[in-house]
Amino acid sequence: MHAILTPQPCPASLTIGLMSGTSLDGVDGVLASCAADDDSRIHSVAGAYIPFPDPLRAELLALQTAGFNEIEREALSANALAHHYAACVQQLLASTGHAAGEISAIGVHGQTIRHHPELGFTRQTNNPALLAELTGIDVIADFRSRDIAAGGQGAPLVPAFHQAAFGRTGETRVVANIGGISNISILDGSNNAGTAGTLGFDTGPGNMLLDAWIARHRGLPFDADGAWAASGAVIATLLQALLQEPYLAAPPPKSTGRDLFHMGWLDAKLQAFPTAAAADVQATLTAFTARTLADAIARHAGGAAAVYLCGGGAYNAQLVAQLAAALQACGQNARVLSTDALGVAPNRVEALAFAWLAQRFLQRHAGNLPAVTGARGLRVLGALYPR
Repeated sequence: MHAILTPQPCPASLTIGLMSGTSLDGVDGVLASCAADDDSRIHSVAGAYIPFPDPLRAELLALQTAGFNEIEREALSANALAHHYAACVQQLLASTGHAAGEISAIGVHGQTIRHHPELGFTRQTNNPALLAELTGIDVIADFRSRDIAAGGQGAPLVPAFHQAAFGRTGETRVVANIGGISNISILDGSNNAGTAGTLGFDTGPGNMLLDAWIARHRGLPFDADGAWAASGAVIATLLQALLQEPYLAAPPPKSTGRDLFHMGWLDAKLQAFPTAAAADVQATLTAFTARTLADAIARHAGGAAAVYLCGGGAYNAQLVAQLAAALQACGQNARVLSTDALGVAPNRVEALAFAWLAQRFLQRHAGNLPAVTGARGLRVLGALYPR
C-alpha cells in the first residue's frame, strides 16, 4: 500500500484515477481512498496498467496533427480508449475485490491531441459516456476546459494535488513529473495548510523526444535505463541550439506539448548537424531534458531541499544522473529522489492525482491553482457523466 501523509487508511470514499499521457504507452490506473473530511489524506489502494496496442498508439500519435478524416478517426480512437480505460478499471476492481457500486467516481484525463490555450481551447480525446456505460460508475472528465474558459492554461493540473499530498511545512520541495513532457511543482513550505505559494509549469520535453528518436533508429519504444544515451556523447553545440527554444525562457504560467516539441521541431534543429551519430543525439536529448528541468528549478525553486521524481523518467538512471549533475552545476544542492520516498510509486502519481481531482469535483472544491495556470480564479474542474 502506498500512503500519503497518513500511515492509516481513513474512512473515505473510493475513487479511481486514470491517466494516459503524452508518452502514449498505455493507461495507468489507481484505486484510491480519500478521507471525506480531508482530501490530503489520500492513499493508493491498488494500481494497474494497460498497454496500448501498436495500432492505437500509432493512430493517437497521428491524430496529433491534422489529417484526412480526422473527426471520424478521433471518434473511433475515443471509443477504443474507453474500452482500454474500462479494462483498467476492471483490473483494479478484480485485484481488490471491490464492486463497481462501491466506487464514488472515476476521474479520467483523456488523451491530449491538441493543446492551444492561447487560442482558448484544448482537446483530450475521450468517450466518458461510454466509459460510464461500460463500468457502471460515474465518470468525471474534461478537467482542463473550465480553467481555460477562465483564461488559464488548463495545465498543469497536478500541482494542487502535489501540495496537498507531498507538501511539508518548513521545507520547500519540488515534484518533477517526467512523462512525455516534464513539469515541476514547487511546494512552498511556509504554510502547508494552503496553496498560495505553490507554483508549477511545464519545463519542456521529458521522454517524448527520447522515445521518438530511439523508435526511429532502433525500433524500440523507449531507452531502457538510458542505456543507449549512455553509449553516446553529448553534442555541446546541438544542446545549445536546443536550449535556444523561446518557450524555455518564457515566464510561467505556461504549458506545452506535442504541438511544439515534436519530431519536426527536432529535425529542423538537426539540419545543422548532418553527420551527428544517432547515439550522440540520444545522449544530447537526455542532457536537454535534464538541463531544462535543472534550469527551471534553479530559476524558480533555488534552495529547495529535495526534488522528487515521478513519471517514466524517474526510472531512467542516465536521465536521473544527468539531472543531479545539472542541478549541481546550477549551484543547487537539492537531493534527487523518487516519490517512492514519499510513499507513492513514480508511475502511480499522475493517476492518483486524477482520483484526487475526482474527489474535489464530488465535493465541489476547486481543482486548479490560478497562480499555476493563470486562470482568473479558483474553479471546480471536470464534467460529470452519470453511470
